[in-house]
Amino acid sequence: MSIERTDVLQLGGKFVTVVGEDVVVGQQAPEFTVHKNDWSALKGIADTAGKVRVIASVPSLDTNVCATETRRFNADATALSEDVVVIVISTDLPFAQKRWCGAEGIERVITASDHYDVNFGEGYGVLVKERRYLRRAVWVVDRNNQVVYSEYMPALGNEPDYAAVLAAAKAAL
Repeated sequence: MSIERTDVLQLGGKFVTVVGEDVVVGQQAPEFTVHKNDWSALKGIADTAGKVRVIASVPSLDTNVCATETRRFNADATALSEDVVVIVISTDLPFAQKRWCGAEGIERVITASDHYDVNFGEGYGVLVKERRYLRRAVWVVDRNNQVVYSEYMPALGNEPDYAAVLAAAKAAL
């Protein structure tokens, strides 16, 4: 049973329930299963073994900040080594993600859906219970599956520190 926290995130000036504990630097990255745009399962850690992973959690690709963040990671990923995988996870349905990626020309970022059972959201402490979407956060996981960067945004509209994320990914290579 995941813990529920009611003191870490506000929406509209009121605290909401966030399910799960934060994933912090130094711990082993929890395994999770999400669905790619074709509904095939992606085991986020096992299926990307041997790579450095940038894993970003967003509420919905159909919102301005999430779209901006995903486009930015897509652009930044082209300058990174092929040994870096960028996964952006939301609870949007896979076919909606596929449509969005096609319209936006997203090619280097893997978008994945946690809609089916929100095991990622619970395992990484980003599930907003009242809305059943994910809180914005980003992690960098090294080749040994250790979390080397973790950033939880204090508000849904805040973007991550892109320079720090990219620096952590490059340092983990």
